[in-house]
Amino acid sequence: MEARIKKSFICRQVRDFQLDSQSVRFYLPQAGDVAVFRVLKIGKHTRMQCENGINRLILPDDLIMCTFGNRYATNQIEGYVPDKILDEYHLLAQGGVAGEVRSMFKPLEEQGPTTLQLLGYVKDLQGHIINTRFLGHKKYRFNGEKPFETQIILSLGTSMDSGKTTTAAYLCRGLRRSGKKTAYMKLTGTAFSKDADLANDCGADVTIDFSHVGFPSTYLCSEQELLDLYATLLHSLQRCKPEIIVIEIADGLLQRETDMLLRSAAFMRTVDGVIFSAGDSMGALYGPDYLGQLCIRPYALCGLFTMSPLLIQEVQGHTETPVLNLQMLEQPEVVRLITAHNLTDKELDAQYAVATA
Repeated sequence: MEARIKKSFICRQVRDFQLDSQSVRFYLPQAGDVAVFRVLKIGKHTRMQCENGINRLILPDDLIMCTFGNRYATNQIEGYVPDKILDEYHLLAQGGVAGEVRSMFKPLEEQGPTTLQLLGYVKDLQGHIINTRFLGHKKYRFNGEKPFETQIILSLGTSMDSGKTTTAAYLCRGLRRSGKKTAYMKLTGTAFSKDADLANDCGADVTIDFSHVGFPSTYLCSEQELLDLYATLLHSLQRCKPEIIVIEIADGLLQRETDMLLRSAAFMRTVDGVIFSAGDSMGALYGPDYLGQLCIRPYALCGLFTMSPLLIQEVQGHTETPVLNLQMLEQPEVVRLITAHNLTDKELDAQYAVATA
């Protein structure tokens, strides 16, 4: 059976294992638990990213290895690790995250989710269910400090598909062309290498995300889990010691984990600057206003709205914050803007006051 199993991207660290078909009758999975499923019906997901990063077609009766996880994606799927034994499960994400769909973006409802039958849990040779979180990696406790000298830039946005990833990737390109050793990190989201691959294509010296240490997603993680994940990813970058790290945080400002991180004074004290993406002119203006309530001041506005000269004009007529399109982001000169604007001690103290109020 093992030779027939298509192993998903998030399960790429799983090696020697045995399949336990008995536990499916009574065991309730945790986020990160690995299992083998039979594909029952193809819906939204017709392909799965496999352990080698290749997106392979999946068909009814295929056997696939996935992890249980949660997903928050406003334009895709809302899904959860089930809290009861089910007859059918769902593929929540192309990177190999399985669970139970609670809602779907309206245009996807007719397709429905790809449905799965749980065949068994994947256990190690000692008989323990394999969980991918921190599998094969040392976990570091967040202590509020960077493990090496570097400058950290956050790429935030109004929502999913506002342009955060493209902004981060092209910023990496501009920084790399300026001669700066640059890393891209995706700290939150759902496992799929597309975003890190784009940053790599744009010239980032190294790319990393939460799935690197086995997190199928970060949705519903506690604040301490997120901070420890952040510390562990930073330590993974210590060998190459990038001068600048561009960190993308998935989804919008109101999303649970994004809000949690932005309100964490300890996290924000490691951040040197913020770049903000929006899909339209209203988001470009009022997103920074919202950030201002947290004493966070973006040094540039980017994103989907910059594809429209008219929207750029609207925004520039109401703010002095620089607007950067992709052509500007990829220029070596972008490094001047970044190195000229860091969060001041006063802003950090105000951020702490907000977070602890």
